[in-house]
Amino acid sequence: MQNPQALAALQDRLDSITHSPCVMDSLPPPVRRRVKALKNLQVKSAHVEAKFYEEVHELERKYASLYQPLFDKRKAIVTGAVEPTDEECEWQSDHEDEELADELQNKASIEEKKEAETEGAAPENPKGIPEFWLTIFRSVDMLSDMLQEHDEPILRHLQDIKVIFSGPGEPMSFTLEFHFEPNNYFKNTVLTKVYKMKSEPDFEEPFSFEGPEIISCEGCEIDWHKGKDVTFKTIKKKQKHKGRGIIRTVTKQVPADSFFNFFNPIKGTQIEVDDEDSELTLTTDFEIGHFFRERIVPRAVLYFTGEALEDDDSFEEEELDEGEEEVG
Repeated sequence: MQNPQALAALQDRLDSITHSPCVMDSLPPPVRRRVKALKNLQVKSAHVEAKFYEEVHELERKYASLYQPLFDKRKAIVTGAVEPTDEECEWQSDHEDEELADELQNKASIEEKKEAETEGAAPENPKGIPEFWLTIFRSVDMLSDMLQEHDEPILRHLQDIKVIFSGPGEPMSFTLEFHFEPNNYFKNTVLTKVYKMKSEPDFEEPFSFEGPEIISCEGCEIDWHKGKDVTFKTIKKKQKHKGRGIIRTVTKQVPADSFFNFFNPIKGTQIEVDDEDSELTLTTDFEIGHFFRERIVPRAVLYFTGEALEDDDSFEEEELDEGEEEVG
């Protein structure tokens, strides 16, 4: 029978060194042996977790087909292909706001009528929801950081963004599809970005596994119309001949900032050792792809109205409040 006092002393010792980086070195060999057994169990647990996430991916793929008719209807309304019925347009808050807003609405209607009579024109009724996706790009910080002024006329032609999951038995991945109406900028009707994922513990660092992670991404070639490629700009440069002293002006194409560089991502094999800037760019790319998939595409209308942005801000504030500590 084990000595209770000896066991208590051992437990106290374990408790005192729990946070030590050299905890294993401080343990008696028999205890160290048992901890190794626990670590092997933890590795097996990580592999079970990986299987769990694989099944989650299958569920996502299954339910994507159920969501798609709703997203197709969204696209039809945004582009003006269909006009929603009065019943479809009735929103729960409409009744709540009616009594409070009646006076303002009546006043606005009178003013609009006067303006229409003065100008001899009917009130504007644009097709669909103009600049739906462009408005979202402008509103979301992660996307607006990539957006340039010369990108905006192109994104006015963006009609839809879809997420396509890899099929059964295929390596885990998802594809973002950006659907454009015919335009004067490029010939493509769909631009794609494929994100390849891994859902298995790393052999060398199995305890770092926290679920599926994006491991690489692949863009597509944009077939630009002549002179319309916004990912490059033309600059003029003066050159002086060393011997004759003659100065000439040459033009050259150099890369330009643009959202459309999103479709020409850095590949992992292009990153040199200790190239922190490229690694950061690639990490940001993965985050943007994940954000499109998890938030923008499923909740597009809420980002258009700004309601999702308010939710995101509230979440961040709550996190900060929780992490605050009193000083002094």
